[in-house]
Amino acid sequence: MKTHLHKNHLVKQQGSVLLEALIAVLIFSLGILALVGLQAAMIKNTGAAKYRADASYIAQKRIGEMWADPSNLAAYVEASTDISAMIPGGRRSVTATANPGEYQVTVGWTAPGEAAAANATTAPCFMTVAHCFTTITNIVGG
Repeated sequence: MKTHLHKNHLVKQQGSVLLEALIAVLIFSLGILALVGLQAAMIKNTGAAKYRADASYIAQKRIGEMWADPSNLAAYVEASTDISAMIPGGRRSVTATANPGEYQVTVGWTAPGEAAAANATTAPCFMTVAHCFTTITNIVGG
């Protein structure tokens, strides 16, 4: 009689091993899916960081050109110039502020697959782009 109870006990454990294996596969699969999602978010954020760095470089390059030619600053003032060859959906504007010798440089872009602003009335870009980088410089000697 003891062996009969023992066999029933073994049969019950064999079913639980299968259940444990299925649960382990489920947990492993969820972990893999989470890692894939994390990698996708990381790639998207890396792309966004690259566009921000590019926009900063474009703005600083324009400021460097203005510093190199302070007697001709009015020639650098521009409103929503197309710079899409430098950055996707890119626009650049340079405006003089109310303070003498102070200029605001704005670089805007729309990453592939994104929707640009419907119109150019939204601050701080005032351009039909999805993102913008704005910096202000003070150039003396103009």
